Amino acid sequence: MRLIGMLDSPYVRRVAISLECLGMAFGHDAISVFSTYEKFQAINPVVKAPTLVCDDGEVLMDSSLILQFVEATRTGGDSLWTLSDAARMQHEMRAVSVALAACEKSVQIVYERQLRPPSAQYEPWVERVQGQLLEAYAALEREVQARNVVFAQPRNQASITAAVVWQFTQSMLASIVPAEKHPGLVELSARMERTPAFLKYSPLVPGV
Repeated sequence: MRLIGMLDSPYVRRVAISLECLGMAFGHDAISVFSTYEKFQAINPVVKAPTLVCDDGEVLMDSSLILQFVEATRTGGDSLWTLSDAARMQHEMRAVSVALAACEKSVQIVYERQLRPPSAQYEPWVERVQGQLLEAYAALEREVQARNVVFAQPRNQASITAAVVWQFTQSMLASIVPAEKHPGLVELSARMERTPAFLKYSPLVPGV
């Protein structure tokens, strides 16, 4: 398997860390959808990161579907979800769904501010997305504070996704999402960023 995409993408980093935690052997090609568009297009004409190139050459997209495929076909039942406890798994999926919503809204704001000319930016839309972003992080902070058992273990999809998304937002939008209002996420992020998988797939490595 080959994972295509830059680690400064939270979606790519989420997949890389998850595959590492699952003990999957894979190659990683740090190819940008922006600066090396044609190179990415030659692998996946849709040019969507993350892209997973399977052993037979077939291409998969979307971080959640990639991870679902790997757990269903490659791990022999090993999982980053608590499959044995339906209630706990529901809590984990709630946390991941909120984290991915926060990630989506963060990316929308970053793209609007960095890629769209100022004259073409539509402030009412940005304000609405920013409101959604803040609500998502408020909800995620409540999950972290209330569900200690969910976030206690680093080898867990809720912990991985929440920490990856928080790092991305803080690196790009810290002025919008203040750390002091999210102490649970700050602690979770600090703890997760010290783990081997997070250190191995850092968004700050050379070339990213």
